[in-house]
Amino acid sequence: MSGFDETFDWVVVGSGAGSMSSALVMRQAGKSVLILEKTQYVGGTTAKSGGVMWIPNNRFMDPGEDSAEKGITYLDSVVGDDSGFPGTSHDKRLTYVREATKAIDFLVGQGITLERASRFWPDYYDELPGGCKTSRCVVAKPFNTNELGAWREKLRPGFLPVNARLEDGMQLAFMKKSWKIKGIFAKIAFNVVLSKLTGKKYVTAGAALQGRMLQAALKAGVTIRTDSGVKELIVEDGKVTGVVTQKDGKPWRVGATLGVLVNAGGFAQNQAMRDKYMPGTQAAWSNTPEGDTGDMHVEMERVGGILAQMDQMVGYQTTRAPGFEKDFVKPAGQSLTGRPGAILVDQSGVRYLNEGGSYELFCQTMLERNQTVPAVPSWAIFDQRYASEYQVANKWVGKAEKPENFVESGYLKQADSVEGLAKLLNVDPAALKGTVDRWNGFVDKGVDEDFHRGDRAYDKWLGDPFVAPNPSLRRIDQGPFYAVEIIPGDVSTYGGIVTDSSSRVLHGDGSPIQGLYATGVSTASPMGGVYPGAGASVGPSMTFGYVAAKHAANLDNQTA
Repeated sequence: MSGFDETFDWVVVGSGAGSMSSALVMRQAGKSVLILEKTQYVGGTTAKSGGVMWIPNNRFMDPGEDSAEKGITYLDSVVGDDSGFPGTSHDKRLTYVREATKAIDFLVGQGITLERASRFWPDYYDELPGGCKTSRCVVAKPFNTNELGAWREKLRPGFLPVNARLEDGMQLAFMKKSWKIKGIFAKIAFNVVLSKLTGKKYVTAGAALQGRMLQAALKAGVTIRTDSGVKELIVEDGKVTGVVTQKDGKPWRVGATLGVLVNAGGFAQNQAMRDKYMPGTQAAWSNTPEGDTGDMHVEMERVGGILAQMDQMVGYQTTRAPGFEKDFVKPAGQSLTGRPGAILVDQSGVRYLNEGGSYELFCQTMLERNQTVPAVPSWAIFDQRYASEYQVANKWVGKAEKPENFVESGYLKQADSVEGLAKLLNVDPAALKGTVDRWNGFVDKGVDEDFHRGDRAYDKWLGDPFVAPNPSLRRIDQGPFYAVEIIPGDVSTYGGIVTDSSSRVLHGDGSPIQGLYATGVSTASPMGGVYPGAGASVGPSMTFGYVAAKHAANLDNQTA
């Protein structure tokens, strides 16, 4: 290698979870590491997310509760093998199951404080062989960002800047119904006051994970640069030997003796790429950060990599409430339609999916439906009882005085009857009335005969634990009746460059591009076109970053 302005052993593009795990492996092996982040913040999409990692058979589960065998059985059942999804294979999924738990153990050994996200957060297809009806999810404990010193201001902000466990925060939706949950709220409120009095700056969820990762990386001696996008991968004699970034406004060539890892996110904020690969979706509906523009997808393809699964996204349904375009996190549609007493209909007034279940499948089904029947947007339908018990777009809409601009903007539709509501939606009144009556009949029987909502443990988890006998099912029969739009938002794209089980980027003939590795949503997902459970993006990013570093440093036979 020649002509470089500086050289490191390992150069990482992007600063998400996989970047940090790989950097820590390399530093433990005594290698020099440079992380290049193109935005002003460290942490990537991971920091803005829930920060959940889906890890089968992890150290926080009870003895005998899970196994590697159950994990791979489940993944093979839910993902399967399809030539249309070259990012996944049995061997790659098996690598994930075997290495993910090792990676978690490694991170804990590096001083990163993790814990089980919940004892009850089921897999999204828990009814399949190997499915878990408890929880395989791992998160970081809340983190005081003051521990980062001057780097605190460079950590990407998260959505929950309080000293609260993610699981506790999710229970607050039912505070009206439980003194125990009121107690949890009181505890969180006390912690907030205490933090203000002591000057501590806590974050939880993804920001806590990335804050802890950043702290460990800095302590280990990783060099991290913000506002340092990569413009080019340098290739010499068929091998990637470095990158071109920028320094002081000028091109800066950095050599990488062991390799380059790309973990630069997806292309959710690139409307041109969305129009090309997933028409009908919008960057404005995405929850991803501003830097998620697919630059490295294009660059890895330029040097010989193959893009695949580019029509896939981690859909996350949302509702376009007033102020939607300015919201840091778009108002959730999953909890809105997943609670009992709400259903989703297309623009003909017909129900067409299980409102519970995987958010990825929900949005995929919505987009597929829209090919034959207008379904973007669709309508969430609910009644007064629902509106009195649950928030809609983080507001109470069941009161006489509605949230500001909800009605005036046309966002919230309200009528005394289902037929009257249908007229406001330009839907055939008989069709919508028939749909609601059919739903109510299923509730009376205790079985959703059309889409089996409430059969899975995960559907019940999305529902209301205080509704019996099935937390997912309740009649829609107490007027007035309401409707709001639901659209197919996302938390990331899910397609990218094809890699092997060692995270090496592959040519079209299956041979590796020497010196080039990739992980996270810069790759064609190892989960194919399915989202198996909460954390099925962050978990693989972290794990295959760990795997890439072990391979590049020749540590494959060690636990690192």
